[in-house]
Amino acid sequence: MTEERDQAKEKIHELEEGDPPEKLEDWPDDDAKYETYGGPEGEHSYDEGPESKLGPSSVRHHEDGEVSVEGEKVENPEDFKGDPIPGGPTDPDAPAA
Repeated sequence: MTEERDQAKEKIHELEEGDPPEKLEDWPDDDAKYETYGGPEGEHSYDEGPESKLGPSSVRHHEDGEVSVEGEKVENPEDFKGDPIPGGPTDPDAPAA
């Protein structure tokens, strides 16, 4: 079981060295999906580790749709929003429930 876990950690480490996948289906679906991207908490800050490739830590998305960076609201919140998850609640092509 240790060998499988080592392989899963190596796969996530390779993702950290490159660019993280943009689509959910491109992320690992084997044992690597249970490994934490960036490693266990406490080893480094968000801005110092591979998580920084996911975007700045100072971006905040508010319930009213506004987005702020370092406490300042941005003029165009759409610049900080990703594509909707296919079939998710913000997907305009998702069937009505």
